[in-house]
Amino acid sequence: MSSPITTERHDDVLVIISNNPPVNALGAAVRQGLEAGLKAAAADESVKAVVIRCDGKTFFAGADITEFGRPMQEPGLPTLVDMIEASHKPVVAAIHGTALGGGCEVTLGCHYRIAVPSAKIGTPEVKLGLLPGAGGTQRIPRIAGVALALEMTAKGDPISAKKALDAGLIDRLAGENSLVADAIAFAREMADARPLPRAREKTAAADPDAVAAFKKDNAKRFRGFDAPAANIACVEKAADGSSFDEGIAFERQEFMKLMMGVQSAAQRHIFFAERQAAKIDGIAPDIALRPINKVGVIGAGTMGGGISMNFLSAGIPVTIVEMQQEALDRGTGVIRKNYEASAAKGRMKPEQVALAMGALTPTLSLDDLADCDLVIEAVYENMDVKKELFGKLDKIVKQGAILASNTSYLNIDEIAASTSRPQDVLGMHFFSPANVMKLLEVVRGAKTADDVLATVMALAKKIKKVAVVAGVCHGFIGNRMLMPRQVEANKLLMEGATPEQIDRVHVEFGMPMGPFQMSDLAGVDIGWHRDPTRIESIRDALAAEGRWGQKKSAGFYDYDEKRNPSPSPRVAEIIEDFRSKSNLPKREISDEEIIERTLYTMVNEGALILEEKMAQRASDIDVVWIYGYGWPVYRGGPMFWADTVGAKTIVAGLEKHGFKVAELLKSNAETGSRFK
Repeated sequence: MSSPITTERHDDVLVIISNNPPVNALGAAVRQGLEAGLKAAAADESVKAVVIRCDGKTFFAGADITEFGRPMQEPGLPTLVDMIEASHKPVVAAIHGTALGGGCEVTLGCHYRIAVPSAKIGTPEVKLGLLPGAGGTQRIPRIAGVALALEMTAKGDPISAKKALDAGLIDRLAGENSLVADAIAFAREMADARPLPRAREKTAAADPDAVAAFKKDNAKRFRGFDAPAANIACVEKAADGSSFDEGIAFERQEFMKLMMGVQSAAQRHIFFAERQAAKIDGIAPDIALRPINKVGVIGAGTMGGGISMNFLSAGIPVTIVEMQQEALDRGTGVIRKNYEASAAKGRMKPEQVALAMGALTPTLSLDDLADCDLVIEAVYENMDVKKELFGKLDKIVKQGAILASNTSYLNIDEIAASTSRPQDVLGMHFFSPANVMKLLEVVRGAKTADDVLATVMALAKKIKKVAVVAGVCHGFIGNRMLMPRQVEANKLLMEGATPEQIDRVHVEFGMPMGPFQMSDLAGVDIGWHRDPTRIESIRDALAAEGRWGQKKSAGFYDYDEKRNPSPSPRVAEIIEDFRSKSNLPKREISDEEIIERTLYTMVNEGALILEEKMAQRASDIDVVWIYGYGWPVYRGGPMFWADTVGAKTIVAGLEKHGFKVAELLKSNAETGSRFK
């Protein structure tokens, strides 16, 4: 196999070139090739300067993540970066695309940096529960100051070449189409410059005010995560008067703590799980896909409008259908308002708004969907309504088009049976708000054709969704697992827990909100039978009194004018009334019991989903809960989390409360296996 590293001589400048597609990851062969190139330059007296550049779409976009947790082949990245910095001949990094993670650290080891204006530079390791471990936390503050170092390392978002230039992280901007020539000229210009600028020889000024402000501003964002605090500590170390070597030793110590910890393992698990979810078992990866050039959406409400925006933003024309002109006008108006709000924030250009809205065709007639390649219904969640609609679509929409339901619970096979082409029918369960939430559950019916499933999975990527294949069962993957949590949470209320205690336990676990906070946000009246005289549950009682959640300033909580919640005396009365009527004694409920009965039951349901082959793999379930329900990424999803807790512990907790345990979960407990 040929080396991913080659060299070119341009008179007295040696150019070291990496060609390691797709992202020029800094794997062992790349590091070894760079080392060889640097040694060759050092040994050749006719070489006066060195340029390091990459072929393809990008500069080094990071380390080879598959090497994480394995013995590192020499030279390790820290050794390589030190070697670059120690060179007695100027080394120039020529940056295009993205210089991320280890790629950024390579540039920091270089004496000079030149980049095209479109380039981005960053250290996103924190998003994998890590820190830049090749000197990044020590060199960035020494070159560009503590404030920027905190932003780059603890938040992990890349910065533009212009911002990097202003901060001193790069020295020059090159022409967008002349990077190689400009970098060689820059290297030749610096050939005799001495002393060479080395980050390790610089000092970083302490900035305690910047650190304090950064911690305060990002407290909510960093809640529960270990890696941001470690990155901050390393940046502080760079500016506390410690030597560079002391800072590097501290960085290495913190890196190893994170690398060996559960949180980084969880975040790396999700990184790979997201990519694995796109693969469909039993379908050839090169299967011919159906063309999707025009999409129809039925329903212009919150969900239908959000679904439409996904396709419009991807440049795919949408025909949106409503029953009444008023509803149609309101829905299209909301779409326009959302786009204009994005433009006002600088996320879109006015011409992009005009282009998106120009690709939207509002109509009151289903007949206008005849030439669509994909039609998605987002109407009332009622089987009879959906079956009638699909029967109509079957007669209207052209043959070969895909018919999709956005149902969140209903049986796709029953819906498909109302058509003469069940092979063209599947579920596309978007999550609200559909133009924001990344998850898409793609529900494969018993008769769904392979090319239909593959087409929609590929389309999901085009509209920037993380798609997971689910089988046909009530609630599919996410909502099916949500149900036992909600059932047990309501039982716990009857037995003595309060809404605020149950919600607190979930928030402390890492969820964005607890089950009752979620109910108030979504609307307590969602799915309510609308008969105020029929009160069979606590929720019925709340709904009958108009306590519909945040929108009514009262639900399981009372809300002030800014929607800040507080415990509700009235809710406590309603719960007590139900408890007394049920002759249930009130007792103390521990936080541990809440975890066992609301989260262990979710894991148990996930095990049943795997047993029934309603999900392709355990990691797909984790992806659903990370991207659809706010499960804390540092816990890796419910199935990964269960493996860290231990199947034996989960089983014991379930059996203690009398739950029937899934056979797969029992088997894992007996054999010490993990979910697959």
